[in-house]
Amino acid sequence: MFTQVIRTSRLSGKTNTMIFPISPDEFETANALYESGALVQDAFPMLTADEREFLITGITPEEWDATFGSEDEDL
Repeated sequence: MFTQVIRTSRLSGKTNTMIFPISPDEFETANALYESGALVQDAFPMLTADEREFLITGITPEEWDATFGSEDEDL
């Protein structure tokens, strides 16, 4: 199962969509933990760092790289 999440980017103001590889029920349970004060990495350990960043800020990995550069550029 998958869950579609829509957020507005704090960088661009653009509305972005990301598909998370968890069921809507899993998302709702984890989101309730997050909204009650749990750290995002504790509430959503099943998501990647990029997915958690999107959840918090609405920033996609592509938008992040375009703004701040990718880790590969430092090599």
